[in-house]
Amino acid sequence: MAGTGIISGISFGSSVHAKAGNSTAIDKLKSMTDDAEPITVKEREERVAKAQRLMTANQISAIVLDSGTTLEYFTGISWGQSERTMAAIIPATGTVKYVCPGFEEARFRELISIGKDVYAWQEDESPYKLITTVFAAAGIAEGTIGIEEWMRFFVMDGIRKEAPHLNYVSADAVTIPCRMIKSAAELALMQKASDITVAAIKVGIRQLKEDMAQGDLSSIINAAQRQLGGNPDFALCLFGESSAFPHGSIHPRKLQKGDIVLMDCGCSVHGYSSDITRTIVFGEPTKRQLEIWNLEQQAQAAGFAAAKVGAAGELVDAAARKVITDAGFGPGYKLPGLPHRTGHGIGMDGHEWGNMVKGNKKLFEPGMCFSVEPTISIPGEFGVRLEDCAYMTADGPGWFSQPSLSISQPFV
Repeated sequence: MAGTGIISGISFGSSVHAKAGNSTAIDKLKSMTDDAEPITVKEREERVAKAQRLMTANQISAIVLDSGTTLEYFTGISWGQSERTMAAIIPATGTVKYVCPGFEEARFRELISIGKDVYAWQEDESPYKLITTVFAAAGIAEGTIGIEEWMRFFVMDGIRKEAPHLNYVSADAVTIPCRMIKSAAELALMQKASDITVAAIKVGIRQLKEDMAQGDLSSIINAAQRQLGGNPDFALCLFGESSAFPHGSIHPRKLQKGDIVLMDCGCSVHGYSSDITRTIVFGEPTKRQLEIWNLEQQAQAAGFAAAKVGAAGELVDAAARKVITDAGFGPGYKLPGLPHRTGHGIGMDGHEWGNMVKGNKKLFEPGMCFSVEPTISIPGEFGVRLEDCAYMTADGPGWFSQPSLSISQPFV
């Protein structure tokens, strides 16, 4: 049958399709999240308490959060951003307080599990003046206000104009140490998300067929992640020469025998992310493909080995990059070679603090999570990326997903 083959026991061919309305392999997948426990209110309260200790240590009177991941991290509230300001204020002492549009107050109150005070502003009123009222209610007449890094400028500027007597600084000294160190509950959710993505990529591999479009494979993997209980975040699938572009090319590509197939995929479970990349060959690999794949495997292993408690994150990049440059690629970010950092932090956001890149002197601590993903890009030929995410323990790093064993065995 055209376009059929075997990848370490994972058969792929044209006999299975993912068409809407048909009974397919995807429809038969069972949810993997029935036992996934969301973050508890108690844990969120502990996060707020830690933030308040850090505020005191850094002489910050309060931090202000815009809608987004950090708001959800501390309060459990997911709220879409719009021109109508909604903010949470965490004072150094006392309870979390909120400012929201008046017509949304009833809906907003339904979401609250941390704190109880809501200050509602009407359409002809200033939310920023109300935020300064919250400062006053918390006893903040002077001092320093921390602004969370993803706050939109117009919100921060509005607050500053209403209370120019206060000092405004980045809240990074509070929010990053909280979010960067994961709890056991967070690690469990990330493990579940990783397991789902592994299973979904396996489904995608089984449905590879000649002349399929890259987007078709992406749709299959995302559908599988959803059916398995994950919230699909992305499924970047690249064939042949397109795989030399780390994030893809604008030119469409259909799968042909002998093509590299690169699949960079992730989902979330109760807000926590996975990020896994596998590279295989559709058919028999050439000597060149095999050599580059094996080199990539060695680079990933070297990066992982460099991750130790008390070591700097930049050492992961240096170790992985050395394997690639010693083989004659690069140097630095020059192509052919490794054109980007070797990894990134991960948690609620797919990319968080703690990049594996030159200049990152931050030392590894237990609870940190990060990817190890050196890419080898060869323009005009192909690219190979192997990506797995790791978590740091007191005894060293562990994998959320086990690395590929060989070009024909993408999963253990």
